[in-house]
Amino acid sequence: MDLKRLPSPDDLLILLTVARLGRFNAVAETLGTTHTTISRRILALDKQLGGRTLERSPHGWELTELGAQAVEAAEAIEGTLGALSGRIARTEDHLSGMVRISTPDGFGAEFVAPALVRLQREHPLLNVEMLSATRKVSQNRSGVDLEVVVGNLEVSNAQTIFLSNYVLRLYASPEYASGHGLPETLDDVRQHGFVSYVESALQVAELGHRSTQLPMPRSSFQATSIFAQLEAVRRAAGIGLLPNFLVVGKPGFVPVLPDDFQRQLPIWAVARAESLRSAPVQAVLAAVRAEIADRQEVLAG
Repeated sequence: MDLKRLPSPDDLLILLTVARLGRFNAVAETLGTTHTTISRRILALDKQLGGRTLERSPHGWELTELGAQAVEAAEAIEGTLGALSGRIARTEDHLSGMVRISTPDGFGAEFVAPALVRLQREHPLLNVEMLSATRKVSQNRSGVDLEVVVGNLEVSNAQTIFLSNYVLRLYASPEYASGHGLPETLDDVRQHGFVSYVESALQVAELGHRSTQLPMPRSSFQATSIFAQLEAVRRAAGIGLLPNFLVVGKPGFVPVLPDDFQRQLPIWAVARAESLRSAPVQAVLAAVRAEIADRQEVLAG
């Protein structure tokens, strides 16, 4: 056997990471190297295999037929190395490496972070990066293994997994209610201050005030962070449309027109097929789903 003609295992694993993340820059960050190095290693692999493994698309780098075959070999190498690492560490823990997940900040703090902490406690060789982002699903996967997104989806070249629905309701603070009173009808909202997302910066239209069909308020306090909105409502800036799971059971908030208005939105996990075949990604997804199942009543409101 001519070992010089065999593709480099390192280059195959780099290709696998590109297939999962879709962007050379994201791969370089994950592997602690440079975009130039990733490009050079992929070119070297193409030369060894006698054809192109990747082709550029509007959604990032995609595998060719040859690339898909090479990724199958890379996944076998990854599995073998994971098993070997587990034996060296004298443990049956085969989960290691880095998983990058993007998630809206509120849902991420309440559900994703606890799930990841518990998973990492069980698998100390696993590293995680959680990026907070309230946006539409990225068409190039944005350099992450797994995206958690809210609202209606328009997805191509990726798999979607429904996680749950959650409820948003109108809330105010006791201080605001005492000083300004609370609306008796939805039309009365126009006489109050309103706390919401910054409409001009909002990608998920369903989270904004404009999509609610509520009348324009007397004044507005807009913030890109849901936690800033929570604090603004708590400090009597106005009435806010808030996720029930961030408010229910916590002091400092009173419901506003609970029988007249609420909004229900879906939460999804989105990933490339190559990412979903990764054992660490599957473990992260399972951990998030378990956290949701344990606290479904909070999401449902």
